[in-house]
Amino acid sequence: MHASSSLAEILRRYKAGEIPLSEAEEQIEGLRLEKVEDIACLDLGRSSRCGMPEVVLAEGKETEQLTAIIRAYVNAAGRCLVTRADPLQANAVETACARDGIDCTYHPVPRILVAARIPPPDRHGGIVGIITAGTSDIRVAEEARIIAEEMGCTVRSAYDVGAAGIHRLFPAIRGMVDAQVIIVAAGREGTLPAVVAGLVDVPVIGVPVSTGYGFQGEGRAALASMLQSCSVLTVVNIDAGFTAGAFAARIARMVALHE
Repeated sequence: MHASSSLAEILRRYKAGEIPLSEAEEQIEGLRLEKVEDIACLDLGRSSRCGMPEVVLAEGKETEQLTAIIRAYVNAAGRCLVTRADPLQANAVETACARDGIDCTYHPVPRILVAARIPPPDRHGGIVGIITAGTSDIRVAEEARIIAEEMGCTVRSAYDVGAAGIHRLFPAIRGMVDAQVIIVAAGREGTLPAVVAGLVDVPVIGVPVSTGYGFQGEGRAALASMLQSCSVLTVVNIDAGFTAGAFAARIARMVALHE
């Protein structure tokens, strides 16, 4: 999709015959914005522009603000994802949304809330694999899983297969032979993503997790280890399950649509 700075430019290009009607419609959809009082500006066109939805971060928002944003988003787009929502926020949002007939599903481990009037998107054929080194990394992996599924992917998961017992890894990889991309979440020294990247022929995304203690604890050693890997892999920020899931879903969709 060509970049356009304004609605007027899109219409000019369509009138001049530079783009077909279908592309003009797609670009106009990509410019959709909606104000929520004076607290937020919803980017309703992100899915059309980027192939991924706008996701609401609950951290730092007052419950009343969060509720207003979610209700506005669902009323405009039909479906809204909220990350890092604590149980109190989720309960308040669910109560408020129920009055509007909006269904809410809260996933307590990754702290993700899905509010919707419409079903999730159809599967497009993209497959994402997700592996965790330990049980403590599951919360981040589950955030990635839900995001990838909400972007139309099928997800294959294998948890607690860390490098300390490397024999556990091989059955997990065998179960992901059809995946177009694999996410690997690991805390402590963060070894596992580099190991996996040296064994498979698809892109690997490493997610350092804030498990571990002492010197370079809370994910810092894991992040440094992944960045220094001699295996070829992409690395996201500490605990960035959303980023990993969204990036993997974009890769998987692109591959699936061109196969």
